[in-house]
Parts: sequence; structure tokens; C-alpha cells
Amino acid sequence: MMDESFWSDADFVRDKLPPSLASYMISKAFTERAALEFGEQHGLEVVTVIPSFVVGPFICPKFPGSVHSVLALILGEKRRYSGLLNTSMVHVDDVARAHIFLLECPDAEGRYNCSSYTISLQKMADILSANHPEFTIPSAESLAGIEGHKYPGLSSNKLLETGFKFNHGVEEMFGDAINCCKEKGYL
Repeated sequence: MMDESFWSDADFVRDKLPPSLASYMISKAFTERAALEFGEQHGLEVVTVIPSFVVGPFICPKFPGSVHSVLALILGEKRRYSGLLNTSMVHVDDVARAHIFLLECPDAEGRYNCSSYTISLQKMADILSANHPEFTIPSAESLAGIEGHKYPGLSSNKLLETGFKFNHGVEEMFGDAINCCKEKGYL
């Protein structure tokens, strides 16, 4: 599990990930570090929230990358399976609530991971199969041989120690994302 002391290693990310994903991850880390340093240099209290894969309903006009990725089993996008071996996720509403909570928390400082679940690809298949029988989901057994990067989980202990509580479970994350995708014509 990674806590807030871990930062993305730009060289590692550049070497291991496709350029579009690498540039996204690196730019987020550099921007966050710059914001924290600026706050420190100018006496400003800066708090950052680092969400994992944000899942649930969405209002943006495009299919969000995080939702698209975690629904790969439903969409049949086998090329994405190797990136989902160990996926940290959080419901979009919990991310919004965490931002508000930390804004109102007088003792908040620095970085806060925001991730309520870390789930394996096989567990994801089991949950989706059990809760959404209208889709053909590969069995957990058939996914056992998938190889790829198994990313570490993201620990939200610092956030939880402030008194924050996550409201949404993983089944609700998937259900809300799927319903929204159906409404918008993606499924």
C-alpha cells in the first residue's frame, strides 16, 4: 500500500507506460508538487486530494477514462485487462465530499489519498457477474493468467484519521457508472 509519502517516479512511468498515460501521470505529480511548494514559499495552506480511479456517474460529455478502464470487462476490451490486476477505486461522490470535508477541516495539511477500495481483476469479474447478469463477463478463472503491472494499493488512512468516512461501496460504484453509461448510450 502506498501512502502520501510516495510520489510517481517520472523516469519509471516514462519507461513503463504508453506516452499518453505517462504524460498524464507525470504532469499531475509535477503540478501537485509545484502547488505544494508554492504554498510553502508564500505562506499559504495548500491541501491536495489524490484520488485513485474515480468511478460512478459522470456529467462530462466524453466517456471518462477511469470509468472506461474499469468497465473493460463489460466492454470486452481485453487490452485493458492487464492494467486492472490490482485497481484502487473511489466513487465520484466520495471524492467531492473529501474535497469539501478537507476544506472545512481546520487541521488538514498536505496531501491526502482518496481511495476506498483496491480490487483484483478476478474480484471485479465476480462482482460484475453477480450484479449485472445482462452482460457477458469473463469468469474469474479465465482471467487468472492475465499478466501485466500489478499496481500497489492506495492507503487512505490519513484521510480516514481526520474523521472522513466513505459512503459508497464498490457495487454502487459499478452500478452508478453502468447506469450512467446506459443513459448516455455507451452501453
